[in-house]
Amino acid sequence: MVPAAGKSRPIRPGALVVLFLLFAFIVFSSHLSLVRLPYYWDEVGQFIPAALDILHGGALHPGAWIPHSTLPNIHPPAVMGYLAAAWSVAGCHPAVTRCAMLLLASFALLAAFLLAREILRDSGGRRALLAAGLLFLSPLYFAQAMLAQLDAPAMLLSTLAFLFFLQERIRLSAAACVALVLVKETGIVVPLVCAAWLAYERRWRHAALYLAPGLALSAWVAALALSTGHWSGNADFARYNLYEPLHPVRLAATLLRRLYFLLFANFHWVGTVAVVLAWRRSRVFHTRAWRVAGLLVAAHVVTFTLLGGAVLERYLLPVMPIVYAAIAAGLSLLGRVPKVACALVLLAGLAASNFINPPYPFTLEDNLAFTDFVRLHAAAANYLERLDPGARVHTLWPLTAELSHPEFGFVERGMDVRLVPNLAAPTLQAIDWPAVQVLVAFSRDVPLPKLLQRFVAYVPAATREEVRDRVPFPAAAHFERHGQWVDVYVNPQYVNPQYVKPELRGAGAVR
Repeated sequence: MVPAAGKSRPIRPGALVVLFLLFAFIVFSSHLSLVRLPYYWDEVGQFIPAALDILHGGALHPGAWIPHSTLPNIHPPAVMGYLAAAWSVAGCHPAVTRCAMLLLASFALLAAFLLAREILRDSGGRRALLAAGLLFLSPLYFAQAMLAQLDAPAMLLSTLAFLFFLQERIRLSAAACVALVLVKETGIVVPLVCAAWLAYERRWRHAALYLAPGLALSAWVAALALSTGHWSGNADFARYNLYEPLHPVRLAATLLRRLYFLLFANFHWVGTVAVVLAWRRSRVFHTRAWRVAGLLVAAHVVTFTLLGGAVLERYLLPVMPIVYAAIAAGLSLLGRVPKVACALVLLAGLAASNFINPPYPFTLEDNLAFTDFVRLHAAAANYLERLDPGARVHTLWPLTAELSHPEFGFVERGMDVRLVPNLAAPTLQAIDWPAVQVLVAFSRDVPLPKLLQRFVAYVPAATREEVRDRVPFPAAAHFERHGQWVDVYVNPQYVNPQYVKPELRGAGAVR
């Protein structure tokens, strides 16, 4: 028997179309200046090469769906197939990729609004609009909306699956879960939670429908194992993401990081206070819908505490619509003046966090800092092409990939590159410097302020000054944006920097 629940008033199809167009206009117009950006870190390392394999290999060829131009791993191919389809229609260009991902992000914003409206029983839609506004302004959504990665599409399908679950459209929910696990394997958390809750309610027939996502994921893993000889695509991927994170100290640190991000970062503390007050003063969070929502959030936190070698905040993106719906519910129970004041502080704080970096090490793609990284590399690549496109360049990853693959959007023609593993003193001392023509060094993170370095276990990457002391060549160009930097060192035996054209020598002042 299905527990009774309040229902929000259905939205007419025409109104849904208008809402989507409104959300899409907001999402696309706010990202308009960014759509032509070249690709970023994991895009270059995994998702774009895998999508290109599908495009060039042909969607009808089964082998094309297993990456071969990059290391295969357990990530399912749905998003890469989607990008390959978009490229086959509109051309293979970063701008096409960005627009394709923003389209999915627009649908995700609409789905988040509909979920908030359902879970808040918000017929008027005001609190649901606040929840959608919080999601839109959040740095994680704003950055991930345009990136060719799996987490924003996973958010869309997770939200739809949970929305259909609450609406008792179980078949649609299970179908959304099938699509979800073919986008990201960890999406299996959603059907497991839904099935477990239905089993708890003794609704066995409905719970059985959620076997379909598990079967779909199993089919993908079987195909991957048959093609690569390993169930996860490669043994290193399994070791890094499954076994290494299980150290007790690391587990504790990861859990604290997850909780900090959800409850305090990016001005979330304002919403956390509102939710705690609402929990204590009312029974708004004691409904079936909120209990299942809480279980879903907890399951994601536990999953991404136990799994994942890189502790990336973007992994939590699928549950952020629930988090912001909870915050909207908590704020709505405050008095009129506190409610408006707290909502404005939180909205402004989220917006500012897109541009203001936190005072601790963070992943650049958690806000718009990743755009500085990409723009710096694009400027350096343009400089190198004008200096000498035939130069042999020693540098770190991912610039090695950016300079050698024109399809990534940085160079017109691939350059000759040599990988430098890191900028540590032993690595640089071991280099055969007379054989080096050009060395490009760059920052790979945002350094922790020196005051805070005294109180945490933090090992900073090599600074610009340290690299300059270790490289025996003069710096021909310097590029810098908001604390991130790129330096180009040219061997005087190759090209004397004092003879570099003036327009090239001054090209480094990018701020």
